[in-house]
Amino acid sequence: MKALSIRQPWAWLIVNGHKDIENRSWPTRFRGPVLIHAAKGMTGAEYNDAYFFALDQGVTIPHFNDLERGGIVGVATVTGCSDDCLSPWFFGKFGFELAEAKPLPFRPCKGRLGFFEVEHQEVAHG
Repeated sequence: MKALSIRQPWAWLIVNGHKDIENRSWPTRFRGPVLIHAAKGMTGAEYNDAYFFALDQGVTIPHFNDLERGGIVGVATVTGCSDDCLSPWFFGKFGFELAEAKPLPFRPCKGRLGFFEVEHQEVAHG
């Protein structure tokens, strides 16, 4: 199954149904389910920027140390790709439109750039 690595706390915001778009510098034609991989890296500055932006949207994210990183945290469906979107979460240049997002039990998994394949065994057994 395809996966997409996203830095925290953005990955948490997606799988918990708050963030409906994933911003990228490149477009995609991919449509369908995608595993949400939480990247291992997250700086304090990145966390603070996302925390205050989410707060402006009425969402309180978990504490820095409570966010799982370095593995699969959920799944969503890519329904489209846009270069112009009304979502408050859209910053461009391209936005992967997401629906049906939900968290999954954390499974450690190495991330990669772009969409990448995750074997069923990696998801089922970590």
